[in-house]
Amino acid sequence: MNSMDEIREELRQPAQDLRELIPDVMKSFGALSQAAQTEGELSRLTKELLAMVISITRECDGCIVAHTRGALREGATRQQIAEAIGVAIALNGGPGTVWGPRALHAYDEAVAARKA
Repeated sequence: MNSMDEIREELRQPAQDLRELIPDVMKSFGALSQAAQTEGELSRLTKELLAMVISITRECDGCIVAHTRGALREGATRQQIAEAIGVAIALNGGPGTVWGPRALHAYDEAVAARKA
């Protein structure tokens, strides 16, 4: 797996290009994402953990990075990340055992980056 920063950098320019080509779609998606992550009956942490598990299931490195970092911002512990990954493995089988560790790796990198 590429490092979290490599994945973010790899996607940065293509994402900017796409925002220029379809600004209304990207702006609307951003607004939808922001609305879905708003604190409500479910905490933002719970929502980020859900998004991370779905990211594992969808095998999306960029999503894993974004939502694992989001979970950390909301105060997720390494144990909470691991338990959420366990749910992904239970529902995903073998692929969860490959993509789940990617989320744990992204969490560890994000924690290390905070300490640097």
